[in-house]
Amino acid sequence: MIRLLRFCLLAIHFVFTSTLGLLIGILRPFHPTNSRWCSHLYGKIGLPIIGIKTQVEGLEHFDRNQPCVVVCNHQSNWDLFVVGSIVPKRTVSVGKKSLKWVPLFGQLYWLAGNVLIDRGNPRKAMEAMDITKDALTAKNTSIWFFAEGTRNKGKNMLPFKKGAFVTAINAGVPIVPVACSSYLKGFDMNNWDNGTAKLRVLPAVSTKGCSQENVKELMDRIHADMMNTINELDASQ
Repeated sequence: MIRLLRFCLLAIHFVFTSTLGLLIGILRPFHPTNSRWCSHLYGKIGLPIIGIKTQVEGLEHFDRNQPCVVVCNHQSNWDLFVVGSIVPKRTVSVGKKSLKWVPLFGQLYWLAGNVLIDRGNPRKAMEAMDITKDALTAKNTSIWFFAEGTRNKGKNMLPFKKGAFVTAINAGVPIVPVACSSYLKGFDMNNWDNGTAKLRVLPAVSTKGCSQENVKELMDRIHADMMNTINELDASQ
């Protein structure tokens, strides 16, 4: 019964929020603030519906005066609510091109200024990376990456894809890691209370002086720091 009620409320929330976001996107297409506004609206309303609370630390590490590449772990589609609720100003995300065809949400995602990548086409993927570099350097816009490239289903983080790190080095901007606790453990749509997702924004990692030869080292260091943080957050639950 609880599950059915939740899915009905989520359907109403999805249609209402997506429609409102589409209207804003049509009025000011591709504006970087659109993405943050929609992410917060999805999250603030969606979290109570699915029974998850959030506890956030380290928001001061989002420097409002400097663009950055944000790297976060990716557990499930519920991340739209969980991490969407903390997206900073002038921040867009990178997603797969197929999202564009999801009714309402896909068109909203595109009009909100997010970057769509065709991962099956290396040339198109590289063109998208050029777009992200331009956004970082010329448009003062931060880029949010789920660096694993796919959902890890609440288990240990998967290896990172290098796109976020290549982009940060090319643009000369810092990387800000965001670690989220394993909130899927014990999650059930039939539970009234699905606990607290703990998020911690880690200090920015400078890419000054880095070249493409440093990508793997940078990936491995940030992956280890985030995994240690996730374990710490999980242990404090």
